[in-house]
Amino acid sequence: MLGTLHKHCNLVVMKKKAYGNLFCSLLLLAAVLPACKKQTETLNLAKLADYYPLQPGKILLYRLDSTHLDATAMQLLVSSYLVKDSMGNYFNDNTGRPTCPVYRFITDTLASTPWQAMYTYYITETTQSAEVVDDNNMRFIKLMQPLTESYSWPGNSYINTTNPDYQYLGNWTYVYQNVDQPYTVLKGILDSTATVFQIDDTSPPGDFDPTKYQQRTYSLEVYAKGIGLVYKDFLHWTWQTDPPPAQYDHASYGMRLNLIDVK
Repeated sequence: MLGTLHKHCNLVVMKKKAYGNLFCSLLLLAAVLPACKKQTETLNLAKLADYYPLQPGKILLYRLDSTHLDATAMQLLVSSYLVKDSMGNYFNDNTGRPTCPVYRFITDTLASTPWQAMYTYYITETTQSAEVVDDNNMRFIKLMQPLTESYSWPGNSYINTTNPDYQYLGNWTYVYQNVDQPYTVLKGILDSTATVFQIDDTSPPGDFDPTKYQQRTYSLEVYAKGIGLVYKDFLHWTWQTDPPPAQYDHASYGMRLNLIDVK
């Protein structure tokens, strides 16, 4: 009888040890899995070069809808064109970073007139950021690592917004939206894109009232994997009431780019 009881007790102890070992193993696995998952997610982050690939000789064709002030009627009008961006050969900028010049040309929507040189802008791309210096020599941080949903950064931080002409560019927060999602442009449906929402501000807020001052600024860009910029929507206007007569400020303007083709 004692022998049987002793044997039974040994069996219970062995089972407890086994359960204990199993419990410890499960705890260890639970601790390791998130770390592995986190490491995998980090390694699988999209590269900026995938969404803004630079290649000398590459051409991107867009439809441009340009918002401009009609000086005679003092109204904002929209005129449409075709523009093409042609990437040139790399050179090193003043900090030694490889930079790609992009030459922009413009013609009418039917391409019935010769292409005319419009201006040149420059793209500098590193593992951490993609920066653009525009034709006014202003530097924008267009993309930033990590390229993940809801990540944000101060995209206009290089710009001197104490200059009255550029105050409207102050305090913008760029944020990624709809990362790795499809987006439709004139070229068609693009499978993998990332939207960079930049600003949507009306000051003072509310509906437009021609008897009151108001300023409107909106900006958004979309980048597609393997292509680069495929859509841009920018608008900035100021309605001045003092001194009379009430009218749009001369610096009011906007532009919408929509990708047609890549060559």
